[in-house]
Amino acid sequence: METIQDYFTNFGWVQAIDMAGLVLGLIYLWLEFKASIWLWLVSVIMPIVHGYLYWERGLYADFGMEIYYVLAAIYGYAMWRWVRSKHDVGDKAAERPIIRFPLRRVLPVALIGLALWALIYWVLITWTDSSVPLCDSFTTALSMVALWALAQKYAEQWLLWLVVDAVCTVLYIYKQIPFTACLYAFYTVMAILGYRQWLKKIPTTN
Repeated sequence: METIQDYFTNFGWVQAIDMAGLVLGLIYLWLEFKASIWLWLVSVIMPIVHGYLYWERGLYADFGMEIYYVLAAIYGYAMWRWVRSKHDVGDKAAERPIIRFPLRRVLPVALIGLALWALIYWVLITWTDSSVPLCDSFTTALSMVALWALAQKYAEQWLLWLVVDAVCTVLYIYKQIPFTACLYAFYTVMAILGYRQWLKKIPTTN
């Protein structure tokens, strides 16, 4: 396995992109923590950086996920904006409020997530030489669900990312992309703080 010393000795495009992904990831996390709509702009840029990195390291499901991220960023931006009633504010767009994940959606979303996991796993073992198909497919499937939950602005999307980030931290250490691994370790901690922060932002009803 490549050591940290070897990593810097053989510094090249992969290592540079790994570091760039770290910077973009921190910017994205800050914007998500603040529930800023600008996070979707970063969501368009990051897939280009991470997509190259994942392909180089044989994380094919994660690579395919980057294409989904670009489309989801467009969808997410649209979902965070909508037109208010024309009674008082005309056509001015308002931001979507943060809400709790509806209990009625837990089971169907869980079943969809399991189906995605099975499908992606089958694709990896059938069409690629992935050495980590189980973990790669799991984090990809759960990320798809979590990104959808983010677009809906459910506070519990942070809990989904908490699981994804923890697994990815270990996976990326194994795949020898330490900067990205450090980023996801930081994500894991921030997912807890982000969840608490979003709970405070949920509108209260009198």
